[in-house]
Amino acid sequence: MNLAPYIDHTNLKPEATAEDIKKLCAEARCFGFASVCVNSSRVPLAAELLKGTSVSVCTVVGFPLGAASSASKAFEAKKAAEDGASEIDMVINIGLIKDGADEDVIKDIKAVVEAVPLCVVKVIIETCLLTEEEKIRACRAAMTAGAHFVKTSTGFSTAGATEEDVRLMRETVGETLKIKASGGIRSADFAARLIAAGADRIGASKSVEMCGGRLQS
Repeated sequence: MNLAPYIDHTNLKPEATAEDIKKLCAEARCFGFASVCVNSSRVPLAAELLKGTSVSVCTVVGFPLGAASSASKAFEAKKAAEDGASEIDMVINIGLIKDGADEDVIKDIKAVVEAVPLCVVKVIIETCLLTEEEKIRACRAAMTAGAHFVKTSTGFSTAGATEEDVRLMRETVGETLKIKASGGIRSADFAARLIAAGADRIGASKSVEMCGGRLQS
């Protein structure tokens, strides 16, 4: 299976340097990954390096906690779009889901969706922190708010993607939304199993090795 078109090639490390981002973008061009996913301060660099290629620039908003205000998330998303991002991975307000404040969660997501009408918006629900019922409600909130994807994890919390969570998400959203699995995906076999479970996109930092390549020294 050719995994490359499914992969958001990711480096969200706080210590990532400009050279790290240049390497990430070169690998994405070489392997034909769907996108690179970088922190918003690195969007201008990635956009310049990937201009004229088929590789999209993805960034994260309200990351990794999701607890920022809706207004700040919307501002961050809009600035990232202006800088060249075409995909926005936003973290929901997890505490609001746990409060049962679904309407507020919808408003939070919608603020970002409306701020970047030309971008693909992926909603990170951080499955490891939610009960099954909360996962279902979070997915439904993303659908109602007009998002394009639901996403399992930030990769910065207590656990990452599981086949079980991807199946639950697919059962909940049907074909209305796409699904991105991320967090702890380090092998081609696991990525393929997640795709078989219903994932449309894979977020990974070990993408090169997963696609049979070798990292440059």
